[in-house]
Amino acid sequence: MLKSVLTLSLAFSTVSFAKTYPMSEEIDRVPGEIIIKLKDASDYNALSLNIQNATIERSFKTIAGKFVIVKMEDSLVLSGLSILNDNENIEYAEPNYLYKIDDPIDPLSLDQISESLSELTNPIAETPNDPQFGKLWGLANTGDNDPKGLTGVAGADVNALEAWSITKGDRRIKIAIIDTGIDYNHPDLKNNIWVNQAEIDGLPGVDDDNNGYVDDIHGWDFANGDNNPLDGHGHGTHCAGTIGAEHDNGEGVAGVMGEVQMMPVKFLTDSGSGSTEAAIKSIDYATMMNVDIMSNSWGGGGFSQALQDSIEAASKKGILFVAAAGNSTSNNDVRPHYPSNYNVPNVIAVAAHSIQDSLASFSSYGKNTVHIAAPGKNILSTVTNGNYASYSGTSMATPHVSGVLGLFVSKFGRLPFDQVKEVMQKTSVPVATYKRKTISGGRINAYNMLTNTRPVRNEPRENDWREFALDEVFETPHPYEKNMDLRKTIHIPGASYIKVVIDKYDFEPRYDYLNLIDKDGAIVETIVGDGEGVVSEYIEGDTVMLQFKSDQSVMKWGAKISKVLAQFPEDSVAKK
Repeated sequence: MLKSVLTLSLAFSTVSFAKTYPMSEEIDRVPGEIIIKLKDASDYNALSLNIQNATIERSFKTIAGKFVIVKMEDSLVLSGLSILNDNENIEYAEPNYLYKIDDPIDPLSLDQISESLSELTNPIAETPNDPQFGKLWGLANTGDNDPKGLTGVAGADVNALEAWSITKGDRRIKIAIIDTGIDYNHPDLKNNIWVNQAEIDGLPGVDDDNNGYVDDIHGWDFANGDNNPLDGHGHGTHCAGTIGAEHDNGEGVAGVMGEVQMMPVKFLTDSGSGSTEAAIKSIDYATMMNVDIMSNSWGGGGFSQALQDSIEAASKKGILFVAAAGNSTSNNDVRPHYPSNYNVPNVIAVAAHSIQDSLASFSSYGKNTVHIAAPGKNILSTVTNGNYASYSGTSMATPHVSGVLGLFVSKFGRLPFDQVKEVMQKTSVPVATYKRKTISGGRINAYNMLTNTRPVRNEPRENDWREFALDEVFETPHPYEKNMDLRKTIHIPGASYIKVVIDKYDFEPRYDYLNLIDKDGAIVETIVGDGEGVVSEYIEGDTVMLQFKSDQSVMKWGAKISKVLAQFPEDSVAKK
């Protein structure tokens, strides 16, 4: 196998790229490398690059198509992208981006955790006998079992104990952990690690199952191009422990699933960074091996068509792709984070919540792009060399969701993605703090999902909206002026919910915007760009403040709002 070019990624960016793939110094990439997808009938041997000193370094084929890695002087990459994207034999060319783990935040060792929870005992009867189970608040939150001693909300967890009365998983379920590898010798993991039986039974040095990879007994290392996906970092092993640490074995912790096959697919180096090339090869390998779920606690780079193509290939095979939303505290609706932002049916994006049942301070979010919240702050799990530690991040929330989905697939098999998402979202526990931050407005609950238990959601009724014309139209000058801060408060007495109808708006992207603010001063929605006849998200209560802000540069048309929609309680005149 060919060895990937990898470097340490120090920055984390979520800037979207257009089809022409303009370069940005904010986005990490392999210097001097471009990844090309050839059109179906094209032969890379006959490919003419027309770029000074450019060479074809290597080529590979995946389910998504044929790819070539081109090497050139780094200063020529921008012009090279333009030339290659005009080539009739090339479907697209883009930078070979770098991705990295969502760095663990405030890690604690097991010794530190044991000291802070020295008097804690397992709070619930008939739990697994694993000695550290009482510290896994993400599985069973007692309100006082946070590794850093935080006081929390009892029951704000994935409800594992009730779920396990239905299923603890199934050895037939395969979950690929695409990460830094896994310590597959860890005593808490080794019995739930995927084994390629054909390679075990076959001859050393022979590709016994004819999948193109020799002696891939436990998966593959695409970071170093070999058959040993052993974790030298700890991040992938931590994710694995949350998904599938063995139950009742007298060792450390327990995973969301007691029975599962976890496949180590390593594309991030031991320093935590890897390229687009290695990522798409990893996804392709897991797709070819027909896993049920891919768990992805990593991100970065710009939009990559090659990466999206690979995820789409997995989607066509019926494989769920669970991805961390990121740790940059940003709104992914506005600043996309990849791979969690790819608009592919199998992608499920995950935010992190704390023991206190609030969105973790570091977590990225998105009312339209992040599906669900899961435990992700101060999470105890396995790390390398048979050890344990507590990490925080959406990286830790993601395997909780992967594990819950694993339980679901164990019971119901592979279902259409829209059905899986609908059940996951509607059975989530609604919490106000997640309502504006995730599509579901809640945190994942394994028992609810397995029993299709759908909590009541205090949300507006679909067909009970009444229209109210504003006494005074909210309108900016056309064009608007520099440094504006224009505000108007709208009050509809007795209303339970309000929606704002925007007749027309046209703002300078990224710099000028309209905020919709609720009665408590929270920004419910920020309107950017342009549009006509747009209806906002609903605002709870009978009051909404409109705030338009502009900067000193481009002045565009502005905004006009002449009416709102309102909804009233069940016993109001609106319901009669």
